Amino acid sequence: MDTEDPERPGPEAILPAYEREAPGWARDRNRTLWEAPALEAAVDARPPGLTVLDLGCGSGEPIAAWFVQRGDRVTGVDGAAAMIAEFRAHVPGAEAIRADMRGLSLGRRFDVIVAFNSFFHLCPADQRAMFPVFAAHAAQEATLLFTTGPAASEAWGRVGGSVVYHASLDPGEYRMLLAENGFDVVWFRPEDTELKGHSVWLARYRHAR
Repeated sequence: MDTEDPERPGPEAILPAYEREAPGWARDRNRTLWEAPALEAAVDARPPGLTVLDLGCGSGEPIAAWFVQRGDRVTGVDGAAAMIAEFRAHVPGAEAIRADMRGLSLGRRFDVIVAFNSFFHLCPADQRAMFPVFAAHAAQEATLLFTTGPAASEAWGRVGGSVVYHASLDPGEYRMLLAENGFDVVWFRPEDTELKGHSVWLARYRHAR
């Protein structure tokens, strides 16, 4: 892959892209809550008051806002300062931390971990390295919700006027990485029409293996 090609930038271009595009992204982000079936599955009928770690939180609407409105305690993490500013403006009831999810070490564990349409911007090697990070932040019985592609691939899309990189491992490798890091797969819904064609994983943390 030629990372100098402006039509095929590499993963290192993701944070600069979101720095540029943050105001427009916050303005134009789809707020119809098509993600609701996945979010409801992640809370799994548990009462409000869960601790939620939103990795790649963006502007916080609608996902972080949904948890806050439910009565959960949300910590949003994003590597783009402009996105964290939008998050603080749109979800003032949540904690906001500017940090790269790669190598994150907050020293806390959460009931729900979400990496929705953020994790898939990482290169394959960085995706593999995220599973110990997920485990280090997972409370017992925590749920992990994240999006990938339906199969091993690299792809390019757009955020506003910026071309952005996406990658996915093979679903079998995700299953292996989850199991190795103490997670059981609840379901994998590839290109699910109810979720606007997104490929979504839900897993539950049991213990380190």
